[in-house]
Amino acid sequence: MDAQLVDLARTAGTTVVTLMATDAWERIRDGVVAVWRRASPDRADGVEGELDIARDELVAAREAGDDQTERELREEWSGRLRRLLREQPEVAAELRRILAEVDPQADEGASHQVRMHATASGSGRVYQAGRDQHITER
Repeated sequence: MDAQLVDLARTAGTTVVTLMATDAWERIRDGVVAVWRRASPDRADGVEGELDIARDELVAAREAGDDQTERELREEWSGRLRRLLREQPEVAAELRRILAEVDPQADEGASHQVRMHATASGSGRVYQAGRDQHITER
């Protein structure tokens, strides 16, 4: 299977699970179901129900502080999308379009650039991060 399709499946699975607990959930769910409906119409209704169940599991896991379930859901949906793309590679363009709608930076090959600038004076301190940051001062 083409490495780009594997990467697309991984990105799409992660995006779907990440957006399950956000305002963009219905839009991404409807888009993913539409892809399945096009590629495998007989499985689309089942996929829609499974996405809703996964969302309920994710919300409960987040409330319980269960990070493992979220990782498992990401892997599960990445795998499902990878298998779909292996069977129906022609739906890749539609899947990319859906991802671009919810995250314009998700386009394949898009570069993400973070530029930060800070100035501190006196005894001031500056802490910057492009993502997670944990600071322990003693």
